[in-house]
Amino acid sequence: MPIYLSGETKTAAPLIKLDELTPRQIVAELDKYVVGQANAKRAVAVALRNRIRRQKLPPEIAQDVLPKNILMIGSTGIGKTEIARRLARLSSSPFIKIEASKFTEVGYVGRDVESMIRELTDVAVDMTKQAAFADILGLAEINVEEKILDILLPSSDSYYPSDPEIDLHAEKPVNKTREKLREQLRNGDLDERLIEIETQDRSNQTIDFIGGQGMEEMGVNFKDMFGSLFPTKTVRRKIKVSEARRFMLRDEQESLVDMEQITRTAIEKTESAGIIFLDEIDKIAGRETSGGGADVSREGVQRDLLPIVEGTSVNTRYGMVNTDHILFISAGAFHVSKPSDLIPELQGRFPIRVELESLTLDDLKRILIQPKNSLIKQYQALLKTEGIKLSFTEDAITAIAEMTANINQTTENIGARRLHTLLENLLEEISFLGSELVNKDQIIDAEYVHTKLDGLVTDQNLRQYIL
Repeated sequence: MPIYLSGETKTAAPLIKLDELTPRQIVAELDKYVVGQANAKRAVAVALRNRIRRQKLPPEIAQDVLPKNILMIGSTGIGKTEIARRLARLSSSPFIKIEASKFTEVGYVGRDVESMIRELTDVAVDMTKQAAFADILGLAEINVEEKILDILLPSSDSYYPSDPEIDLHAEKPVNKTREKLREQLRNGDLDERLIEIETQDRSNQTIDFIGGQGMEEMGVNFKDMFGSLFPTKTVRRKIKVSEARRFMLRDEQESLVDMEQITRTAIEKTESAGIIFLDEIDKIAGRETSGGGADVSREGVQRDLLPIVEGTSVNTRYGMVNTDHILFISAGAFHVSKPSDLIPELQGRFPIRVELESLTLDDLKRILIQPKNSLIKQYQALLKTEGIKLSFTEDAITAIAEMTANINQTTENIGARRLHTLLENLLEEISFLGSELVNKDQIIDAEYVHTKLDGLVTDQNLRQYIL
């Protein structure tokens, strides 16, 4: 079955099959969302293409072709996470982002390094399940419709000769009353009617509490261990038809799919296509010192990560998952430490290293308007829901970018994330008034930008708290 780009459908044209994407085309897709950083894009594009190439190899060769993990070096807010996330969406791969600083050496309070593989497998299972749900959606909707009609007309299975609504001359007797109800149901005329249904009780607070984040942080997943001891309960609810359809559809979809097959597919997808973005790896870069303390713990975390990155088998609630062919993309600012501070064994598992460039003034201007999901396009879409047409002049874009670059140079450099704060302060009044605005055409020019933001930008003390 061909794999299509995320967001495309089989009716869209033209269609681009994932296995036909060249590295140049992959970079072009990433360019739609991330400005600049050509070296990092080329590195991940080659990594994805090699993964596609590997799938075409004979099994005896493919098992020995390991992914070339990537280390991205650069400050925050310049696109490291977005590149990895967009790559995963492009390839429909299971993806998680996790901070290396959340892990601690085994024996201390903190996350177990194997938990990231369990989390990645959970994502893969959910992706596979949603795909299976979509495949049987039509059949599930038909079954739910029949069940709702059975509730609305309980005697519909019995055909009495005295019933004037039964056409006895038809090849198969048709209950005209049921068909009338079906038409009303499809038209939404019965959405407000109350019916009583049986559905699964998904609010098992005990399991959620036992298997919550607190226990997971200690590397103990009690939800995995004891989940089978708390079987799903069925409860009766009296709700509107519109709500009942939603509950019953989920139950029907779950009854129609084969969870064993979904689990097998998800594990295979995790092992062959999983991507883990390991952020803040510079925070655990440290070598053992004679004084011990924190440096020992950091090296301990690195040694715990090493077998996962090298390739091992991790026990999850769905079975054993092998990490040999999971792609690891790590990132860090390395302002204080440097990549050579990592233990040699871990350094060797990240052979591809790319240094991301700091954002220029031109980059900041392009970030505001160029990507498909740019901040300005987001604000324009939000305010359009209330009939407001928001537009920015070119000099306004330049003014915002210049202010962002200035603040990043004189305070903490947080890259493009500074744009979020500036735009939020700039558009606060328009967003607050919203539909109350008399003038629905709001034009943001350089004068408006300076009026709203100059006071914050020039006041050194104030901007430390606000910007």
